[in-house]
Amino acid sequence: MAAPVKKKTTQSRRTASRGYVKKPDYERELSTLFQILGNENQILMRTDQKAFTLLSILGVFMVFFIVHFLKVQMTWFIFLFVMVYFVAALISIINLILVIVPRVRTEKAQEEEESNPLFFAGISQYKSASGYARHLRAIAQDREQTTSLFAKQVYSLGMINTYKYKHLRNAITAFIVAISAELSIIMAMAWARSLPFLIQKFPILESYLSLSF
Repeated sequence: MAAPVKKKTTQSRRTASRGYVKKPDYERELSTLFQILGNENQILMRTDQKAFTLLSILGVFMVFFIVHFLKVQMTWFIFLFVMVYFVAALISIINLILVIVPRVRTEKAQEEEESNPLFFAGISQYKSASGYARHLRAIAQDREQTTSLFAKQVYSLGMINTYKYKHLRNAITAFIVAISAELSIIMAMAWARSLPFLIQKFPILESYLSLSF
């Protein structure tokens, strides 16, 4: 009768050695939350980097445009695109600022952050690192509270990323419109400057243009 018991024990050891021992549900939940939390933090940093880069590029284009603005020979066509450019650039800048600057939270959200030891607002409530460590150890004893705290932080980061991405998308759309308007102005100026040269080289263009307009 001892042989089957030994065989069963041997099989269980083999199963354990092959890595078939399942993790507890609590550990799997925390591991999943940590992974999602890391992904959300990476998305947050990438969104801020894109906003800073786009704001720098837009600033370069605006400086170039303002420096050469006095050289522009104003027509109704160019005036229309100038207005489109400034409006689109302003919309893009406003949305980029909304991405970079922390958004204003409601009083309820602020109270939750101040009571959450995983947020900087909650961490700053403790007078010392040892007191903060004692509180974390106390929370770690309660599995449901620990999971709830991490879940709240993941949810908050997800909402922040959604807010940032919406304004970043609006900024990119307005940026494309602004750059397209600026390129249209440059093309119109280039055409106006090159037209006398073309007429001089190709006199037939003068008669063609007079018939067209």
